[in-house]
Amino acid sequence: MSRISKKERYKRVIDYFTEFKPNAETELLYDNPFQLLVAVILSAQCTDKRVNMTTPSIFQKYPDAKTMSEADFDELFERIKSISYPNNKTKHLIGMAQKLIADFNGVVPLTVEELVTLPGVGRKTANVITSVIDAQPNMAVDTHVFRVSKRIGLVSSTSTTPLAVEKELIRHFPKELIHKAHHWLILHGRYTCVARNPKCSDCGLSPYCAEFNRR
Repeated sequence: MSRISKKERYKRVIDYFTEFKPNAETELLYDNPFQLLVAVILSAQCTDKRVNMTTPSIFQKYPDAKTMSEADFDELFERIKSISYPNNKTKHLIGMAQKLIADFNGVVPLTVEELVTLPGVGRKTANVITSVIDAQPNMAVDTHVFRVSKRIGLVSSTSTTPLAVEKELIRHFPKELIHKAHHWLILHGRYTCVARNPKCSDCGLSPYCAEFNRR
């Protein structure tokens, strides 16, 4: 395929995902904002599948910020020990819950600025929470989103940090699609545009992919 402009590439990518992945959403299982916040904190450098196997026991024992804020460290640790970095994540979950009680009346805030004040919550996590719960136009850039957006050619070679990629994606995706575009890219990276041996022959985006067309 001949060289296409970035504007055209975005249009083709949006058209493809709108047709084939219209209902893309997080694979983390949750029933309310507090549960999603817990799940996203646990998901750092861990698969959603593993998190989903772990959270039912946590949610049963600690259904809200108050119960988690009073959790015994060893007891909570026992429930998440199969997840990566369980020691730090146990500390983060208890600290997060305590700060929710102290500063937010036990309610998960829905601004990035407030969320990042919680232990264990960085910009990426805050972007996930606000975009999933409130459909805010925030783009969480994890390793999948970073890799896929680079390969396809949605961001320039000068965007070398997650924040730079986030800003470029937000600049080009229509505002009303940003919260969904995160899931498009992360799921594409998780199942098709994988880190090693990407499944280009199965990818409907190959005709518009910058890396594929450089080969």
